[in-house]
Amino acid sequence: MRADNKVVAYIHETAVVSPGACIGKNVEIGPYAVIGENVEIGEGTKIGPHAVITGWTSIGRDCKIYQGASIGEEPQDLKFAGEKSYVFIGDRTRIRECATVHRATGEGEETRIGNDCLLMAYTHVAHNCVVGNNVIMSNASMLAGHAVVEDRVVIGGITGVHQFVKIGRNAMIGGASKIVQDVVPYTIVDGHPAKVVGLNSVGISRAGIPTDSRRNIKKAYKILYRSGLSLAQAIAMIEQEVDSCEEVEHFLRFLRNAERGICRGRREPDNN
Repeated sequence: MRADNKVVAYIHETAVVSPGACIGKNVEIGPYAVIGENVEIGEGTKIGPHAVITGWTSIGRDCKIYQGASIGEEPQDLKFAGEKSYVFIGDRTRIRECATVHRATGEGEETRIGNDCLLMAYTHVAHNCVVGNNVIMSNASMLAGHAVVEDRVVIGGITGVHQFVKIGRNAMIGGASKIVQDVVPYTIVDGHPAKVVGLNSVGISRAGIPTDSRRNIKKAYKILYRSGLSLAQAIAMIEQEVDSCEEVEHFLRFLRNAERGICRGRREPDNN
C-alpha cells in the first residue's frame, strides 16, 4: 500500500479508484478493488481486496467491506432501465465476503442499510430494500426487492425473504426459513414457510427494553397468538387491555400496516 499524506488515504497500487470518487480520511482500499465514479466512502472505512463499489453509493464511517463484496451494482430487476438510483450504508457496518447490495429501481429511489449491521458472507440485499440498525444477516440469507427489516433483527443463514415483506424490530428468523408474510416485532419465526414459535424474550431483554414494557409486549403477544382471535379482533383487544407504551404502540402500528398478512403460530388457523 501507499500513503498519500495530502489525502491521508491508503490505496493499494493495484486498486482502480475513479478520479470522481470521494474518499474520506484514513480509508484503506485493498488490492484490485474497484471504486466507481460516483462513490463516497466515509472516514476510516476499509475496503478489502477485489471488492467492487459502483453506482451512486455512499458508505459511512468506520465500515469494513471484505473481499469480493459487490455494492451498488444495477438491480436484478427487469423493470430497471438505467435510471439514477442509490445505495446508502450507515456507519460501522460490516459486509463480509462476496455479499451483494444492489441499488434501487426507479429514478431517485434508494436501497438503504443502517448503522452497526453485520452482513455475513454471500448475503444479498436487493433493490429498494430498507435495513435498519444493528441488523445481523447470517451467511447466504437473502432479501428480495422492497423488503423492510427493522432494527435489531437477526436473520438465520440460508433464509429467503419474499419481496415487499416487512420484518419487525427485535425479531429473530430461524435458519433456512422461507419468509412470505410479515414477521411481527419481538417474535421468533422458523420454518418453510415460517411460523411463529415464540416471543424473542432474550432479544428484547438485551435491547434494554424496560421490564414494564417487556411485560406489556408479552401480554400483547399472547392476545395475538394464543386467543384464537382474528387479526382485527386481536388489535382491538390489545388496544383495550394492554397498557400503552412505545413498544406496544409500535407493535400495533406494525399489525395495522401488515399488507401481506403476518406469520401465524404453528398450531393456530390463519385468521389474517
